[in-house]
Amino acid sequence: MDGFPPGQFFTTSASLVDCVDKKLVVVLRDGRKLFGVLRSYDQFANLVLQDTVERIYAGNIYAQEPRGIYVIRGENVVLLGEVCLEIEDETPLRLTSMEEVLQAQKREREARLQRDKRRDRALHALGFSVDFAETDLY
Repeated sequence: MDGFPPGQFFTTSASLVDCVDKKLVVVLRDGRKLFGVLRSYDQFANLVLQDTVERIYAGNIYAQEPRGIYVIRGENVVLLGEVCLEIEDETPLRLTSMEEVLQAQKREREARLQRDKRRDRALHALGFSVDFAETDLY
């Protein structure tokens, strides 16, 4: 962090100054993952990304959808990090079509539901309550 006294770290939007003009990954509250070049930000950590792509993952495959210029409200950012371009090229993930990723996500979701049903039956047999809504998990 150039320009800051040693040992002093800032958790405000001022710490984003080193990220301008670099490729970032931004994870949003709704789970979307955006990759783009940070062009601007403000005191609320609202971000402007250029050449943005949204990546959707399933297992060891992913697809990406171009989004162009993307403005992100700071309160929706869960995680933000710089992308190391050398390591990104060596990723073990395989780029594929959006249809293939969506089908794989559907299979993963169905397998997870089956696993959850088996777990709930086992817990219920032991006397535990498994009554909850989807929104209770967050």
